[in-house]
Amino acid sequence: MKRHSSRSSQPTRVACVAALLLAFASGTAGAQAADPNSGAITLTTGIDFPSVYFFRGIRQEAEPKLTMFPFGDVGIAFYSGDGGLKSAGINFGIWNSLNTGSSGLDASPKKRIAYEQDFYASLSLGFGGGVTFTPMFTTYTSPNGSFGTVNEISLKVAHASRYAPYGLVAFELSGQADGGSEEGTYAEFGVAPSWTLADGKVTVAVPVKIGLSLKDYYEAGGEDNTFGYVDAGVLFTIPFTGVPSQYGSWNLHGGVNFLGLGDGTKSFNVKDGTPEGGQVIASIGIGMSY
Repeated sequence: MKRHSSRSSQPTRVACVAALLLAFASGTAGAQAADPNSGAITLTTGIDFPSVYFFRGIRQEAEPKLTMFPFGDVGIAFYSGDGGLKSAGINFGIWNSLNTGSSGLDASPKKRIAYEQDFYASLSLGFGGGVTFTPMFTTYTSPNGSFGTVNEISLKVAHASRYAPYGLVAFELSGQADGGSEEGTYAEFGVAPSWTLADGKVTVAVPVKIGLSLKDYYEAGGEDNTFGYVDAGVLFTIPFTGVPSQYGSWNLHGGVNFLGLGDGTKSFNVKDGTPEGGQVIASIGIGMSY
């Protein structure tokens, strides 16, 4: 099971990182440059700096200091047509959680910054009306030994529109990333409406999602709790136009999320001996696509 523990976050460190990134981005915001890559292979990478790490409503670090989420994804489009199936592609990627606090450099048994390293592969099938179906396999690992390896398969259906609704069901095949002792089944439903402001110089999104246990996912006190959490936030994305197009399309993004926790996830988020039902998470990051 992935670690779940307590204590408050340290958003001041995120604020310092945000100030540095905003200084770097100053003067570069503008209309997004044309995509320089017209081929079938795309690369997406970046790094985020959250104030604290929660996974599906379960707290992952007791005393966060500087937390970093570097990631990379390679997408390969191999089909485009006019029939029932409009497009098909595969993605391979890696996602990391690097922690200098209690889950990383201060962790036991190994004081290593690499708390989590995830590998995934997915198949994306596009249909008419902007509907996509994406099966994905993910393996969650912990280089510093904080939790055992977890293997999971998920199925996601999404609709490309202003509100971007989606639904996801994930099945644990081995190991537990959830808050219990049994391999569980997780469901997530969400929307992410977005708008452009300042003549396209800024994109604002308002993502909202809810996480549920379909079976043995949010176990606490011997009981499986159906409601895990609700997450609502606001995300701002500002493109960089000062970077030559041959180096890809870069952006600065950041925002704030509020988590409302259910009985199971609340028991994993304890401060001074008292379970806390909510958490505010601030985040800032840089992304690139090519």
